[in-house]
Amino acid sequence: MTVPTPPAVFDDSPAARKREQWGWYFYDWANSAFPTTVLTVFLGPYLIDIAERAAGTAPFVDVLGFDVRPGAYFSFVVGIAAVLQIVFMPIAGALADHTGRKKELLGFFAMAGALATVCFWFVGDGRYLLGGGLFLVANVSFACAFVIYNSFLPDIAEPGERDRVSGMGWGFGYLGGGLLLAVHLGLFLGADSLGLDQGTAVRIALSSAGLWWGGFTIIPLLRLRNRRTRPPRAQSAGQAVGGSFRQLGKTIAGLFSYPLTLAFLVGYLLYNDGVQTVISFSATFADKELKLGQTVQISAILMVQFVAFGGALLLSHLASRVGAKKVVLGALVAWTVVVAIAYFLPAGSAVAFYALGFAIAIVMGGTQALSRSLFSHVIPKGKEAEYYSLYEISDKGSTFLGSFTLGMAIQMSGSYRLGIISLIAFFVLGGAVLAAVNLPKAIRAAGNEVPERL
Repeated sequence: MTVPTPPAVFDDSPAARKREQWGWYFYDWANSAFPTTVLTVFLGPYLIDIAERAAGTAPFVDVLGFDVRPGAYFSFVVGIAAVLQIVFMPIAGALADHTGRKKELLGFFAMAGALATVCFWFVGDGRYLLGGGLFLVANVSFACAFVIYNSFLPDIAEPGERDRVSGMGWGFGYLGGGLLLAVHLGLFLGADSLGLDQGTAVRIALSSAGLWWGGFTIIPLLRLRNRRTRPPRAQSAGQAVGGSFRQLGKTIAGLFSYPLTLAFLVGYLLYNDGVQTVISFSATFADKELKLGQTVQISAILMVQFVAFGGALLLSHLASRVGAKKVVLGALVAWTVVVAIAYFLPAGSAVAFYALGFAIAIVMGGTQALSRSLFSHVIPKGKEAEYYSLYEISDKGSTFLGSFTLGMAIQMSGSYRLGIISLIAFFVLGGAVLAAVNLPKAIRAAGNEVPERL
């Protein structure tokens, strides 16, 4: 009979925690290469171009027996990826909490995603199916790794310092993603002078984003430590997965025992709806309604990355003075004002668009960072990864709801301006739900310590 090894005793001194926190920041620095370089800028247009060239004069390309228009191919792949994320994120979270091997699972998913991203180098010459398959692996791995990464926050930060630590993580992510994107945009725009065609430049950018992601992930893997919430026991991989599924079912059922935590998730889903849809729709709004060129759009994306770094730190510092909940509610008011102003922006005004992007960048990182730290307080101990998987599912669900509402508004009115102003409802409703949640009561119900400021 195997005798379990007692859990290791860790040094939880302030110096040891600080070391872990810096390692944790570097995962945000590492993985931000994927959403900025891959998702936001390069992969969609590149895959659509490959599919169009593969189709030739035909109106469709073959995708596993289905006829798909080349221009719609990437949208379908993104939709499938979102569904797979919703399926796999809670499984990854339950597995992390059930086994106690958070660091190993973070490394597994991060490296799987990074490797798939590196393999975008081989996507060309009609290999649109390969590109779609690699994206599914990379995107699902990114989501699963991010769930586990988030779950480390309660481990490495005391309740009173989580706003600062979460803000630093988001800030590092914006900074790292922005720096690499600047290099990649320089490579793309200067491809001719370097003797490269644009397709090769895109493949270099995509694959090097994977190298960045995987390479910098080594830092958190060296610094983060597992903290078991139950004694370890010898079990096969099948037993671990089976136990994780059972634990997941208990977590979903048990969520209703924490109605205030559930209410927080509903509020987050609503206001994050507005945040994510404004971010994803901004380039389309600039193109179709404001008639601004690609150069303005790309430079605005870069500006937002760097300003959001400062914004995340600024709002986190403000939260330490007045409380995170008040800062998030204030940020939602700012989002409402920004969206209302967008309705009146004159066509062709790049300066006005930059000013709007600057305002969005200030509140964007802080809204996300402080929401993450607030949620950490209302999670029962030992279930961090599972609950953060539900938190990320709210994030993915909001992308669907916001896009649908925006699309319906445009469909009915034919106006992009009316479409974007329809998103105000999400900020107002989400803010109202958050304002109604009694956070101290929710924190005590989850068995946690109420920090001095909320």
